[in-house]
Amino acid sequence: MANLIGEYEVKLDEKGRFLFPSGLRKQLDPKDQDSFVLNRGFEKCLVLYPASEWEKQTQNMSKLNLYVSKNRKFYRQFHNGATQINPDNSGRILIPKTLKASAQIGKQLVLFAYDQRIELWSKQAYQAMMNDEVDSFADLAEDVMGSLQDDTE
Repeated sequence: MANLIGEYEVKLDEKGRFLFPSGLRKQLDPKDQDSFVLNRGFEKCLVLYPASEWEKQTQNMSKLNLYVSKNRKFYRQFHNGATQINPDNSGRILIPKTLKASAQIGKQLVLFAYDQRIELWSKQAYQAMMNDEVDSFADLAEDVMGSLQDDTE
């Protein structure tokens, strides 16, 4: 599967569903277009994983030593609220109420796709996060990417 990219604004209907954007659907392998896992993210967002990517994530976690307390805590937190999601016949995805509440999602939603995941943010929280981080982006880039070196050198 290719790395997902894009930022999509969608609206929730009265039942808490949104139409999965066609531009994002086209980036997915056909086998990943109808089965997802929705989970709580690290910040105040939700994360939508194609089912095949969720399987890879959980396989990696199965290597954790569950006799170590912090590993068990992480495993529980990561799986907290994880829900299998299948788009309906119209391509809409329903966000469970508990997950919607935990991310404080209202009617407007931003889908932010990167790597093999799609973050779901309330539009307000997404804008605030991106605006707060824009000033420190150069410093962050230096910290994170500054130690990388070109292999051709």
